[in-house]
Amino acid sequence: MEHFSKSQINEMDKIYRLNLVNSCTGYKSANLIGTVSDKGVYNVAIFSSITHLGSDPALLSFIVRPTTVPRDTFKNIIDNGIFTVNHVYFDDIKDAHHTSARYPSAISEFDMTSLEKEFIDDFKAPYVKSSKIKLGCKFINKYEIKENNTLLMVAEINDIYYDKNIIQDDGWLSLDKAKTVTINGLDGYALPSLLDRFKYAKRKDE
Repeated sequence: MEHFSKSQINEMDKIYRLNLVNSCTGYKSANLIGTVSDKGVYNVAIFSSITHLGSDPALLSFIVRPTTVPRDTFKNIIDNGIFTVNHVYFDDIKDAHHTSARYPSAISEFDMTSLEKEFIDDFKAPYVKSSKIKLGCKFINKYEIKENNTLLMVAEINDIYYDKNIIQDDGWLSLDKAKTVTINGLDGYALPSLLDRFKYAKRKDE
């Protein structure tokens, strides 16, 4: 097995290190966060850091990179307190990835891609119409991570929308049927397939 030491990682070319460290931790979730600004501009941006925090209450988190430069998604969430999370559908990976481009705040990524916004139940933040699983979320809190000047954003899940053919009798959502993609590193997209499901694990001596 090959090996990189800490000193070797620190001395790497920036892009090589970005690709290596972003991919070595495994597949990540691929989601589009939809927000709206105080001026009515609809923003959509791809995030690979959204993580389940708990089921009761239903919470999720994600990371915002240092806010020393403008972060429209962050500002819109702080200003309005709401946002949507939309699974990236396999047909949308090119446009979803393009939302990471840096556009001025006055320009909507919906206008620069083929992604179509959708509004459900008077929720002001836009959903992505083609997404098969989408969440309506309310911002709760943010926590500074001093080690790299990022922010951990915590939100509650207030609404869950899904295609009816992907939910199982026990409430489990079949992401392979939804054709939800994952991200490998910064720019690699994969379409997982289900291998198996297992019952709740118990000690073998019980």
